[in-house]
Amino acid sequence: MSIMKNFDKSKIRTHARELRVNMTTSERLLWEVVRGRRIQGCKFLRQHPILYGGNLLRYNYFIADFYCNEKKAIIELDGPIHENNVEYDIFRDSELENLGYNILRLKNEELNDIKSTKARILAFLDSINLG
Repeated sequence: MSIMKNFDKSKIRTHARELRVNMTTSERLLWEVVRGRRIQGCKFLRQHPILYGGNLLRYNYFIADFYCNEKKAIIELDGPIHENNVEYDIFRDSELENLGYNILRLKNEELNDIKSTKARILAFLDSINLG
């Protein structure tokens, strides 16, 4: 039996598409900062699915808020719900880091100072050495 036989990519795509349509105010604000190669010429995708782990029955996946393939960089926005999901966020970050992804977590409140947020994103991207 093929692994892909039990794996429905269309469900993941649909889930990601729904998240893109229903972005939070903070996600919309950050999207205006990173879209269109506005930061260091890096192309970011929003609500991008990333497969990990899995077994013979199915793959597991995360949906990154913002993802840059060139830098293997993920930017996650943490709103109030993340205060109750600390353990899950630690697990998720660990899994993604084990796959070679670089993660920057920003709190929604940090977007109140967009200039500082841009500087933080630039420093994060500068710190990534893929070589």
